[in-house]
Amino acid sequence: MQLAAGSNGTFWSGVRNHLAKQNLMAMKRGDRGFFYHSNEGKEIVGIVEIVRGHYPDPTAKAGEPWVAVDIKAIKSLAKPVTLAHVKAELSLAKMALITSARLSVQPVTQAQWQFICAMGGIK
Repeated sequence: MQLAAGSNGTFWSGVRNHLAKQNLMAMKRGDRGFFYHSNEGKEIVGIVEIVRGHYPDPTAKAGEPWVAVDIKAIKSLAKPVTLAHVKAELSLAKMALITSARLSVQPVTQAQWQFICAMGGIK
């Protein structure tokens, strides 16, 4: 779906957790993130880029404080990185994907980013 949206990208809305909202609000145009399938597969499958910083979520009810960002797909990982593989790596034990698994928007450190990219076959 992300790749099908093309260079214009699509919006990421529907986040209804205040910590996740703060993480969305911290994202700036040009920032990159992992695209994670949280239901089917439980795996990191690609890289996305923020193409528009946060703005009021169009799917929120009037007066609700939720935000959205626009993202576009950059590339798929050569090899998806499963949650089981992340949990098996001691160096990723403090990654939010493990410690805050239900949080839909999570920070990733530079070291974690590099490690996941290597696991996924991206240099």
